[in-house]
Amino acid sequence: MTPVAPHIEAFLRDNLSRHRGASQHTCDSYAYSFQLLFEFAATRLRTKPSSLSLEQLDSELVSAFLEYLEDTRRNAPETRNVRLAAIKSFFHFLEHRQPAALEQIRRVLAVPFKKTTSRLVPYLIREEVQALLDAPDPTTRDGIRDRAMLHLAVCAGLRVSELTGLRTGDVTLPSMSIRILGKGRRERVLPLWKTTAAALRAWLAIRGTVATPELFISQRGEPLSRWGFAYVLKQHVGTAGQLCPGLQKKRVSPHVLRHTCAMIVLQATQDIRKVSLWLGHASLASTEVYTRGDPTEKLEAIEAIVPPHLRKGAFRPQDKLIALLRDTAVMESKRSTNNVKRERATR
Repeated sequence: MTPVAPHIEAFLRDNLSRHRGASQHTCDSYAYSFQLLFEFAATRLRTKPSSLSLEQLDSELVSAFLEYLEDTRRNAPETRNVRLAAIKSFFHFLEHRQPAALEQIRRVLAVPFKKTTSRLVPYLIREEVQALLDAPDPTTRDGIRDRAMLHLAVCAGLRVSELTGLRTGDVTLPSMSIRILGKGRRERVLPLWKTTAAALRAWLAIRGTVATPELFISQRGEPLSRWGFAYVLKQHVGTAGQLCPGLQKKRVSPHVLRHTCAMIVLQATQDIRKVSLWLGHASLASTEVYTRGDPTEKLEAIEAIVPPHLRKGAFRPQDKLIALLRDTAVMESKRSTNNVKRERATR
């Protein structure tokens, strides 16, 4: 029996972080996926997670784990696929370390991803955005910080990890721009709205001198986490919902603000390439989803096409007496046909 603990440690610490250069967010996501898998396997096999062997992690157990995620934990198919992607990445790593388990590895790699519904991206309309940005109290320290965070999230369309990882040295107020290290270690520079730059100036003026280089910090002077920003956003959405009832019907997450920025840029420029550059996407395929959610794209197509002519006519309901006579004639014709068939059958 081959212990799985040394292999998973080598995968996370050496292969994923050092050799492949994955971000800390990716490493944390993979580690959590394996935590769920090993806890499920330990309960199912009645053993300790540290005592699990590689031979026990077969395709049957992986399939049962994926069903557990959807049925018991109520995870969406997208989350199920994320966990499966982490597992498959680990087993690809094992192909060269454990050639004796190649058949088991191939069976795990053959477990299919689940098809998901391609839904329209959720985003906020202009009135909802304004209500959300006005929600923080500008007379308090936390309110000034939250206002700057929300403005920056909407203006730049940052991922929550990009927002919380932004440092003071990445902000250049004289040129009103910020430098972002995004997904895949791709850097990009984005301009700021004047209102966003003003909100950042107000926050930097009262932020104080702390050892933490991150731009947004908590009351204890520590970097604000992704969960901390999600909590702050939830509080301000509740406040804004009192003035804008439309927000009460929407589930506003940090990524919804990123979608909102994308729709604003698309409607302003009518150029999907600029949206891709703004968001830091690796390819246009990731950005095409926004064209399906923007009705102005379809309106332009309708205006550019000459529609076919509609044949004129007016509907005239049939006279009730004539309809009765026609129905009677049809019934008599059918009855006569049936009689003829019976006579032929008896001959």
